[in-house]
Amino acid sequence: MSESLDWYFDVISPFAYLQWRRLRRDHADVALNPKPILFAAILNHVGQLGPAEIPQKRRHTYRIVLWQARQAGIPLVFPPAHPFNPLPALRLCLAAPDRMAAIDAMFAHIWEHGRAADSIEALADVARSLGIEDLAAAIARDEVKRELLANGEEAMRLGVFGVPTLKVRDELFWGNDATELALAYRDDENTLDAEMRRVDAIPEAVQRRKPA
Repeated sequence: MSESLDWYFDVISPFAYLQWRRLRRDHADVALNPKPILFAAILNHVGQLGPAEIPQKRRHTYRIVLWQARQAGIPLVFPPAHPFNPLPALRLCLAAPDRMAAIDAMFAHIWEHGRAADSIEALADVARSLGIEDLAAAIARDEVKRELLANGEEAMRLGVFGVPTLKVRDELFWGNDATELALAYRDDENTLDAEMRRVDAIPEAVQRRKPA
């Protein structure tokens, strides 16, 4: 069995959905330790807008994710509104008895079937399929809230700046398109070669501008 890889994700991200599906389908040897986090909190921490908050980037992002899904042979249908409040869904992933099954069900609900996931009412059927009858009580438990908060704090300490992010030993790999690089590094640390290490230290030629 290969080492377990921490996987930081938010169900709001279609790229997280694609990476999850690809890893589960094509890389059965990869043992994942899923860590739901609130992407909005990460954005606030690093002082950035989300891709869906910038009109032209939103358009580009949605087209690219649909292209990647089609290239990978993974069904993808956008939910009725995006971005949305993912808190109920993230907490359900942590409250469910079987977390892997919960994440599978959540991603299928949102990104395969294109359904809303921003309220208890919208998630009632998913919760029941996971053996949870009282969803409101399940996601209101203190331990569920604490774990979600702790995951986010851990991600910030590590330097996570986006979702999905795979942590392979001491390295972070962001995005669905970094999947192969992350797995190559898992198998051979020399994948991050001298040139990749060198560019880490290239100085900035101009002063970075702060957001207005």
